[in-house]
Amino acid sequence: MNKPEHENARVLVVEDEPQMAEGLRFNFELEGYEVRIAPDGESGLAEARAWAPGVVILDLMLPGLGGLEVLRILRKEGVWTPVVILTAKNQEADVVAGLEAGADDYVPKPFSLAELLARVRAVVRRSNQTLGLEQDVIALGSTAEVDFRKYEVRRGGKAYPLSRFEAEILRYLISRQGEVVSREEFLRDVWGYSILPTTRTVDNHVARIRKKVEESPDQPVWIQTVHGIGYRMSELGKP
Repeated sequence: MNKPEHENARVLVVEDEPQMAEGLRFNFELEGYEVRIAPDGESGLAEARAWAPGVVILDLMLPGLGGLEVLRILRKEGVWTPVVILTAKNQEADVVAGLEAGADDYVPKPFSLAELLARVRAVVRRSNQTLGLEQDVIALGSTAEVDFRKYEVRRGGKAYPLSRFEAEILRYLISRQGEVVSREEFLRDVWGYSILPTTRTVDNHVARIRKKVEESPDQPVWIQTVHGIGYRMSELGKP
């Protein structure tokens, strides 16, 4: 039996196909994980709230409350447990929607168990890592500050919550301030993809971040667009 690489070795499988769900339970238990199964979105949401799993495997096609809505509710409630979504093969729209809702990775059906196990280990590793910065609170000039402990931006006397990916994008940009960062680098270094899905996900996340850190998001001071490539963070204190 292999020892899981994280302290909270709990896997919640939200899957309505009993044979697949039990197969996942069997294989994850062989890897040393504690596993619970939820057969629909409502019970999956309840288990995620009450049990505090280390990772959630979430099928998007569920009876009743769909997987995408489950994910959106969890993220809205501030639950940033790593989530790997299961999608129908070649359904790019589902992948994009899932990533934008806060999924950590995706695996298209049909999939190999070895691939899914590897993806789960990878998202758990990423969730426990930081990218290039040791400081918990970073000032953006005199206009705003980012608090990576609380996952929020404070600007103009207000606090704006950040998703985990929004926080990691900001952390990555700040760690490379003044440099041009390509969309592909974001997907590889923040999301951890070796086979890149779509760069639109990066643009949508950056647009949301700008609304929180910029006084005028349409005329950004801090996060500059480098057309055709990606983005650049202005040097701290020198917008």
